[in-house]
Amino acid sequence: MALPQLNVHRYECGARALITLAGEIDLVTAAQVRRALAECLSPDIRSIDVDLTAVTFCDASGLNAFLLASRFATDGGRTLRLHHPSRSVARVIEITGSGFLLYPVPVGGGRPSGIPVVMGGAP
Repeated sequence: MALPQLNVHRYECGARALITLAGEIDLVTAAQVRRALAECLSPDIRSIDVDLTAVTFCDASGLNAFLLASRFATDGGRTLRLHHPSRSVARVIEITGSGFLLYPVPVGGGRPSGIPVVMGGAP
């Protein structure tokens, strides 16, 4: 049985950080998510955006990583928002009452302004 794969890319621009995740977030890979989010909890970063476009699965351990980071971010006067989850990932987030983490998607889709598009590797 193959272990789940998760690719994590982090990009900082001024007081904003973008984390792009691709693959599965579960008990095995949630530690990677926690590390990437923890690195963004520095005093210089005010806003953390997490792009979930390429996340194919997220279990309770992944959701817990987002909730914990959100609490630390809020306690430090920062924001953490999840963007572009698949239907299945969005459903898990909404069922658990964690929908406050989701960035409201504007009509017509697209990324919020100021968030760079990161594809296939570090910028």
